Amino acid sequence: MAVGNKDDEYDYLFKVVLIGDSGVGKSNLLSRFTRNEFNLESKTTIGVEFATRSITVEKKRIKAQIWDTAGQERYRAITSAYYRGALGALLVYDITKHLTYENVERWLKELKDHADENIVIMLVGNKSDLKHLRAVPTDEAKRFAERNNLSFIETSALDSSNVDDSFKHILTAIYKMLCEKQMNDQTSDTIMETYSAHKVSLPYNQSNNTKKSCC
Repeated sequence: MAVGNKDDEYDYLFKVVLIGDSGVGKSNLLSRFTRNEFNLESKTTIGVEFATRSITVEKKRIKAQIWDTAGQERYRAITSAYYRGALGALLVYDITKHLTYENVERWLKELKDHADENIVIMLVGNKSDLKHLRAVPTDEAKRFAERNNLSFIETSALDSSNVDDSFKHILTAIYKMLCEKQMNDQTSDTIMETYSAHKVSLPYNQSNNTKKSCC
């Protein structure tokens, strides 16, 4: 990434994790949002990888650091450590595979066990382009989201439907949540400073496409 790239100029850095079963399309959601790419031959993620993209929320530049966690059971112990510091999570299932939706409840429990109690969570039904193969009714997923106080959306990484909207929604929700928390916190006025460009460092194993580690 060239020095001076617009993505390097940001006010706040928010970490978001993608979780869900292997094969639901988490990696393609990540690549579609951060690079506007889709790879039909994409291989299963091993361990954890991340990418970044910046958006503007209420005149503030928000840099999203999005982590793609492997969905296979044998990597769960590794990836659980990466929930630490996450402010948002996209909980993804495949609308054509009901088992991936059934497992959402287990992933939700894992999130609550390992992530911050105030983490913002969105339920995402991916592969909406495959409506003819749908196995999970939209209304059923909506009801589950409502019962668990989650936001909900259906996306397609293939045709890019609602991909930007899903990430922008959760980043905006995180920003508003932190602003509200700061206003309600009578003991500290530094909540937003914790995530500012002057305070936040990227993880120790940052990838080469993230030049800026801190300011």
